[in-house]
Amino acid sequence: MSSAPKTSMTKEEAAAAYSHDIKGYLTGFVLAVVLTVIPFGMVAMGGFGFGTVIGTIAVLGLIQMVVHVKYFLHVDFSADQREYLHLMLFSLLLLFIMAAGTIWILVNLQGRMMGM
Repeated sequence: MSSAPKTSMTKEEAAAAYSHDIKGYLTGFVLAVVLTVIPFGMVAMGGFGFGTVIGTIAVLGLIQMVVHVKYFLHVDFSADQREYLHLMLFSLLLLFIMAAGTIWILVNLQGRMMGM
């Protein structure tokens, strides 16, 4: 019976890994806060067109999703993480199909009920 040799980290290596993890979480947190404050500031200040505000919210929301996936879920484009990325993208595809199908059915039903 063979067993793999146990590798243990020294205190310095553990402290460095912990410091690296904390830096990643803090970077993700700061980016998430900034990406949240910008749309709130635009709405609170006013003076922007409706389309500009909606477009900014949509773009910054997508960027924030990427920030959350990278910094908090630790999914990136590396080869060993590719399976998780494919799983998440497939789940998003299924959600999109269900949401689009529901909207399509409801719009069709509204047209039939209102006599378009």
